[in-house]
Amino acid sequence: MSTTWSAFAITAPGIAPVTAAELAALGIPHEPPTPDGVAFAADFRTIALVNLWLRTASRVIVRLGEFKAQGFADLEKGASKLPWGKVLLPGQAIAVRVTCRKSRLYHSDAVAERVVRQISKFFGVDAPVVRLTDSDEEDAPTDEAQRILVRIVNDVCTVSADSSGELLHRRGYRQAVAKAPLRETVAAACLLATDYDGSQAFIDPMCGSGTFPIEAAMIARQQAPGRARPFAFEHWPGADRDVLPALRRATKAAGVDVADLPIIGSDRDPGAIRMSIANAERAGVEGMVRFEQKTLEDIEPPTEFGAWCSNAPYGRRVGNSDALTGLFVQIGKLARGPFSEWRVALLLAEQSHVKALQSPTTEILKTRVGGIQVGLYGIEG
Repeated sequence: MSTTWSAFAITAPGIAPVTAAELAALGIPHEPPTPDGVAFAADFRTIALVNLWLRTASRVIVRLGEFKAQGFADLEKGASKLPWGKVLLPGQAIAVRVTCRKSRLYHSDAVAERVVRQISKFFGVDAPVVRLTDSDEEDAPTDEAQRILVRIVNDVCTVSADSSGELLHRRGYRQAVAKAPLRETVAAACLLATDYDGSQAFIDPMCGSGTFPIEAAMIARQQAPGRARPFAFEHWPGADRDVLPALRRATKAAGVDVADLPIIGSDRDPGAIRMSIANAERAGVEGMVRFEQKTLEDIEPPTEFGAWCSNAPYGRRVGNSDALTGLFVQIGKLARGPFSEWRVALLLAEQSHVKALQSPTTEILKTRVGGIQVGLYGIEG
């Protein structure tokens, strides 16, 4: 496929600068990051490469076209000229998601109907259709249905095709999750934002289902996060069938043996430890990560220097906010004491918890976890 796409890596809030740095590390020129993500030009190989290697993007889409749409006639005319044959097969199921803002066309169902009509005319055959809304982002069928995104803002219609399929945080390893799971993409963004590169020891003493230690191990091993999952672009007409297998083989060759590097996850909940071990096995890093049932009082730094990153409990997520104050006082003491030579960073939702650390802090990034705005705070020992 010789087409050069205008591509866009969609990210969670606050994550786009980290994703931009990932693109740069892959040698891919890009536009300045926006609140929603990062734009870049891509051929088919680049689309495959970013889906395999981006640790922090939610999904990667390609622009099929953009046009003025002040009425349904404009919409249908513009949609009729789009290159549907590059991303769809005749009769293939499609999942349509429409967003309308500040535009004369505001009825999303009617917009979706017109776009689907033009797809059917293009191929001369009707296709099964799934309508998507914001609440369908997680669970919409994507194994066979190609996701089409229609966005109309200020009477300008942008139509895109999703190249990823399932959201990219679904690496394929986390079938077991704890009470308040952290998305893999956000965990990876936190690690990269704190300059974790896999050359240091790592610890998460509140590991839950093990996401932080597993993502740390994958970074240390230089393991592609998308190596074990399928993608929507694999089914596009004209796709080069040799590109993705070749890139997958290259990702296996790129993996490095860092079995002696201490990467530790601990939790007081034995069920969380069992989940973490199972997830690490599915991720292929079970030999690199050690999971232990421990309370915070029992943890010790395994090396003189290293990195600690945790999704700490916050009241709206787990338990009561006020009751957690003592926990953060304790974490602050550890950061100033035995872990004073470590880089310690916590995801926190409450300023009262930041103050309870009783240590100088730096806000590294802001994002959302489970619909709650949180900040990643580095603690100065």
